[in-house]
Amino acid sequence: MESHLYKSSGIALSSGALLIIATMVLHPAGGSIEHILSIYQTITATHALAIFSLPILYFGFYGLSKHLKDRWNFAQLALFIMGFGLIAALFAAVLNGLALPYFLDGYKHSLAANRTPLTFITNYGFALNKALDYLFIAATCLSMGIYSILMLTAKKLRQWIGYLGISLVLFAIVGVFFEVSFTNLLGFQIFIFGIATWFLATGLALFTKK
Repeated sequence: MESHLYKSSGIALSSGALLIIATMVLHPAGGSIEHILSIYQTITATHALAIFSLPILYFGFYGLSKHLKDRWNFAQLALFIMGFGLIAALFAAVLNGLALPYFLDGYKHSLAANRTPLTFITNYGFALNKALDYLFIAATCLSMGIYSILMLTAKKLRQWIGYLGISLVLFAIVGVFFEVSFTNLLGFQIFIFGIATWFLATGLALFTKK
């Protein structure tokens, strides 16, 4: 039974990784209210894709936690932290990717008359999104670090994946130290491509585990 769980969770983790890569490739840059309205459908579609990937990823990490289970339950802790990060990502995607464009679309014929309040709401939405992005990044790094250490100590999966995870966490820490912004589009894409590589490698390793 457990071997079937590892294979299905490996597929989920790999599929979720590919979905978030596709999301980042298609993700448009933000901008003015007019720009957001002009790419309304693209924004909605990419964030819907991101939302769809989240429960798939969580199931993948559930299987990974079962596989890396230790007597101190650090694998379970890593799962809870990752879940916290995925919830932050969910709120960010819903607020800025679905709710904000839909809200602004209702005022597309009266932008001039409502410019000030709409600008305030849009800026507030961007601020919320940045805060949620930081929560997602911090939780993901912490969870990935725990999983990677367990991979290296338990030796249940390929060791290089553990080293890759730790390297990505250190890269994020150094980036923060040198004030690299991981919340603008380019910085966030770099971060997502990095963790998606680790997600994909971990998923494939789980799937092929005998």
